Amino acid sequence: MSLMESIKQKAKSDKKRILLPEGPEERTIQAVKIIMEEGIADVTLLGGEAEIRESAKKFGVPLEGVEIVDPSTDKDFDEYATIYCELRKKKGMTTEKAIATMKSPLFYAAMMIKQGRGDGMVAGALCTTGDTLRPGLQIIKMAPGISVVSSCFIMEVPNKAYGDDGLMLFGDCAVNPEPTAEQLAAIAVSSAQTAKSLCGIEPRVAMLSFSTKGSAKHELVDKVVEATRLVHELAPDLQADGELQADAALVEKVAKLKAPGSKVAGHANILIFPDLQAGNIGYKLVQRLAGADAVGPICQGFRYPVNDLSRGCSVEDIVSVVAITAVQAQNL
Repeated sequence: MSLMESIKQKAKSDKKRILLPEGPEERTIQAVKIIMEEGIADVTLLGGEAEIRESAKKFGVPLEGVEIVDPSTDKDFDEYATIYCELRKKKGMTTEKAIATMKSPLFYAAMMIKQGRGDGMVAGALCTTGDTLRPGLQIIKMAPGISVVSSCFIMEVPNKAYGDDGLMLFGDCAVNPEPTAEQLAAIAVSSAQTAKSLCGIEPRVAMLSFSTKGSAKHELVDKVVEATRLVHELAPDLQADGELQADAALVEKVAKLKAPGSKVAGHANILIFPDLQAGNIGYKLVQRLAGADAVGPICQGFRYPVNDLSRGCSVEDIVSVVAITAVQAQNL
């Protein structure tokens, strides 16, 4: 069974309600048909009801069992606008601005999740990453102990010599350009949680650098050393080590020379890159040169899951991300 099939099976075992704020969007509507037929999740579509039903009719998608919410006519609109105004009053929010904001399906979906009417949300087929994540940052906010939203990729490498039978997680490869030591630590903890919830693997986290255990001196190395210390504070039971070069993290023979005694070195299945340039380059090199399947980016760090689609996503991509979001919700 492939990783995605495994994730879909997990999603089916305890169905969660996933909100899709781009309700009338054509690929989203087509994905809903598959999600409902396969029993992956319960679905709420947000947007104008007439437009959603017209789109569904166009593609022959039955909407039995699918909840449709038009923010402007929903029974909870006034309450949500009041709550949002209170949440943002220190930022200068007014009642008028709050009412206007709540008319956005993205913000309304985030408020529905906050108020218990949904378990997670998926968007981005039409809107930018910033537009997708902003409601989550303002309304859903961070998981306890986590200071930053980040991302990871699940990498399935055909050469199964590394990770867990070729399965690895790379973070952060899509969101944070220059994370601080505190943010790197949060990324490591979030990525470990993602590894457990989605992949069922026991995390072994390598904090990557161009130095291994003091082999080089530089402020960039110091940041990774400090991040490693903070990981141990945040998650004392998590197997994490750093700073490690990539070969020391992955290759047992090299690890014995460069980091003797480390429980992670030579056996890492989660690689935390020191910045976005390294992470983005790293995952794409492995994807292209090693022929790895890259699942993601998967957003992590929110109190309740929010995931971003590529605007070039396929119908099957949306189905997969909904399944991922549902499993994340199961493991809160």
